[in-house]
Amino acid sequence: MTPKRGKPEIVFDILLSVQESHGRIKPTRLLYKSNLSHARLKLYLESLIRQELLRAEEEGGRKLISLTQKGYSFISEYRKMKNLIESFGI
Repeated sequence: MTPKRGKPEIVFDILLSVQESHGRIKPTRLLYKSNLSHARLKLYLESLIRQELLRAEEEGGRKLISLTQKGYSFISEYRKMKNLIESFGI
């Protein structure tokens, strides 16, 4: 059985999903990739937008979620931290 993801892992997964989609993604696609319920994803998106890790945009009548520079930095720093923890076998 896979252990539950904590908040940092969920945030990382959301930001990584946006990054893997060339920095912009439709909310529905993000819902599928993040493996969260609609309600939980909405709460995370609101929080990440407030923290300026993501930005909500509209282009041609379509809603898009974009990764900010701060979001790219979070991904980079999180990977460093994860590698450090794994190097100690934790």
